[in-house]
Amino acid sequence: MVPKIRRGSRTHGLLVYLYGPGKRDEHIDPHLVGSWDGFAPDPGRDTSPDPDPKVTLARLAAALDLRVKQAGATAPTEHVWHCSVRTDPGDRNLTDAEWNTVARRLVHAVNLAPEGDPDGCRWVAVRHADDHIHILATMVRGDLRRPRMNYDFKKAQAECRRIEKEMGLRRLKPGDGTGAKTPTSAERFKVERTGRTEPPRETLREAVRQALAGAATEEEFFARLREAGLRVKVRNAPSGDAIGYNVALPGDRNRKGEPIWFPGSKLAPDLSLPKIRRRMADDIADQTTASTDTSGRPDWSRPARERRTATGIAERAAALLDSNDDEAPAQLVGIGELLDAVAQTSPAATRTELGAAARAFERATRSHVRAEHADTRAIRSAARGIIHAGTALGRGEDGGTTAMLLSTLVLVTLAAARWHSARGHAQQAHASRQTAEHLRTAYRQAATTPMRALRNQGRALPEAERRTHEATIRSALPEQRRHEGSTSAKNDALAATLAHAEQAGHDPKTLLQQAIDMRELDTAEDMTDVLVWRLRRLAQLPAHPGEAPRRPQPTASRPTSSTNRKAPTTAARPITSDPRNRPPRR
Repeated sequence: MVPKIRRGSRTHGLLVYLYGPGKRDEHIDPHLVGSWDGFAPDPGRDTSPDPDPKVTLARLAAALDLRVKQAGATAPTEHVWHCSVRTDPGDRNLTDAEWNTVARRLVHAVNLAPEGDPDGCRWVAVRHADDHIHILATMVRGDLRRPRMNYDFKKAQAECRRIEKEMGLRRLKPGDGTGAKTPTSAERFKVERTGRTEPPRETLREAVRQALAGAATEEEFFARLREAGLRVKVRNAPSGDAIGYNVALPGDRNRKGEPIWFPGSKLAPDLSLPKIRRRMADDIADQTTASTDTSGRPDWSRPARERRTATGIAERAAALLDSNDDEAPAQLVGIGELLDAVAQTSPAATRTELGAAARAFERATRSHVRAEHADTRAIRSAARGIIHAGTALGRGEDGGTTAMLLSTLVLVTLAAARWHSARGHAQQAHASRQTAEHLRTAYRQAATTPMRALRNQGRALPEAERRTHEATIRSALPEQRRHEGSTSAKNDALAATLAHAEQAGHDPKTLLQQAIDMRELDTAEDMTDVLVWRLRRLAQLPAHPGEAPRRPQPTASRPTSSTNRKAPTTAARPITSDPRNRPPRR
């Protein structure tokens, strides 16, 4: 049940609309289902000997405005309180008596007409459709004072949640006032007239969010906005300092032919210039350039190396969320920027799902909880590095490291869902779980080729070597996991990865235990896939399984000395450099 509150100054004009044919949805049988005293004249069902709807409507408007006229100059300019209340499309149709109860409870909850107060404001509830009513009230009490209506929207929302529970309706998630402003009805109707896919407000919000991902300075942020094709207008104080900004879509104009500008704060609460500055200030170090991390082989493309770096940083962000660290809220914002960066630079096959994941997680980045020590250098640097590295290919090392990063991001967003759930943030927790589902779909698309190649290599291992690695897997995995599908077939890719790690000089048992101990595995949809990517990152193995593994770095796990271990008879074959796998010119 969704309440929508507006205020106005024309009682008669609103009644004409409510009892009229409707501008969009057809108004069928408009009639009163409730009023302040139960005896208000009803223009829709006038039972007088000579009914005239226009006359009755004028009488109703005069009765509602009586106290407004008596109050004179002390009456509020916008004295009309208008609340539409709509049930979910899957809910049953409420009766007129039930809608009467809903209306009375809402005007009581917002302090317009408290139950038992003879001086409560005058109000009516009009029904002209099966799924909603309109409550119209005039905000002058019987003692000619204004009602105290602070936080009327929050109070109406809370009362609707209680009504849903008592009437057996679909129970919506309570909001906390941190959500982005939704498009107005006029904006939605304009979308249909112009043939757009979404309202300009939503297009602009996504574009601004993407421009902000990893931006180090205001100048870089505004430059990205202009590069994205947006119209940008910076508002300056008399001193010349920027105090805000407005954006507009090219071609989006009003009736006068002027661009329709949106301030950042009207797109989302965290997109105002002061809050953007605060986010950049949290990035304490001077990060005006992209990440310089060169983890991995120098012949790997820059997008692949940046994705490996981001995977490790995302793992640490998940650990902060699980530990309830003071920095956790700031990590959520950083994760949102990382998702935006990956969505912008992902291969075409995964771009749609990753874009949906980034849009969904936007809601999870905002709550009333603020980080006490907000240091987002690492995660914003990872987002910046991915943006500056450019678009990743959908094959080779680029494709493999994309799958590696997405596998980790699924677990990170599930950690975010747990963090929000523990604090009662229902909408944010739901958004985090939605994000995880989009990421899982994108992961399956990205991981199909590299995981198939790894499984084939695992099946091609000599029988003795394969049995050795399967024994390592069985001994390392928790007991409950051994009976959840860890069959020989599911372990093919994991066995191949252990073989590659051993060939590169690592001890498979030590490395596998290290991967298991990194983070929980209970939320993993496919535990073996998660372990494969952890192992390949820890051992600096190529994400593309056709490439030869490299020797370990000095900080890598030391191999155990064993003179009796038989050298593997089958190793990953090195492949010649494929020009298609080279990084594109940037």
